[in-house]
Amino acid sequence: MAFELGIVLRGVGGLYDVETSGGKVIRCRPRGKIKQSLTILAGDRVRCLPLGENEGVIEEVLPRTTVIYRPAVANVDQLIVVSACAQPDPQLLLIDKLLVLAESRGLRPVVCLNKIDLVPGSVPEELAAIYEKAGYLVLRCSAKLGMGIEQLRRCLEGKTSSFAGPSGAGKSSLLNAVQPGLRLITGQVSRKTGRGRQTTRQVALLPLECGGYVADTPGFSQLRLDDLDELELDRYFPELRKYKVNCRFTSCFHRSEPGCGVKEALVEGHIASSLYENFLLLLDELEQPVRIRY
Repeated sequence: MAFELGIVLRGVGGLYDVETSGGKVIRCRPRGKIKQSLTILAGDRVRCLPLGENEGVIEEVLPRTTVIYRPAVANVDQLIVVSACAQPDPQLLLIDKLLVLAESRGLRPVVCLNKIDLVPGSVPEELAAIYEKAGYLVLRCSAKLGMGIEQLRRCLEGKTSSFAGPSGAGKSSLLNAVQPGLRLITGQVSRKTGRGRQTTRQVALLPLECGGYVADTPGFSQLRLDDLDELELDRYFPELRKYKVNCRFTSCFHRSEPGCGVKEALVEGHIASSLYENFLLLLDELEQPVRIRY
């Protein structure tokens, strides 16, 4: 039999479901040398050898273009950062943290505001203005009413996407609206805590009828960015990146340094205060290990 190229959809007890270039899904075991040297992730492009009607062997894992850990998924093109406008309330720090994750991993970041039907029209517009001003694509959606779903579908078409955001924001509901046949389990928001309950247990790559794939993941709510350099954090905030060229010092942290172009832009209203404040919070978080170590 001839080798085929494929994409790993999910891992199942040491075996992997691979969709071949011909559109067939076969269950593969990895060749011994691969099993010992590499963890195979959903989204990996592989070269496999079919051995029967529904079985095969993964002979090679091709180089990854991008990779996200915790949850682990490879070769993602874009990160769809989902926030509910209510139930639960928006968490701007988590949104900004996820956008930093996307920027730092080379992914296209997209902001999706869900549940716009639960709030006055001014609420999603005020949220959208923060991120559209920074240059992000912002989608306004209601999975319940089907609002914005066609725009979301076009955004996903032909790409490998991962959804991220707090439990209860409506990630599974949005995907079910995009493609009802996915039948993803949705969770309810707790009245006591105002938070959603996690419904996804493992990473799986789901083929979309519109073309492309979406990664169904357990969530990013415990996200950490330990591997980032605090001196480079401002590179992953588009608004800060734009104005840091005006800073007097190249190593400016944009706190109290003289001649800071970012602080000047903040005072003039060119940078959203929430983005700047969350930048400082993330900067402090990155510096914590350094303080402990020394």
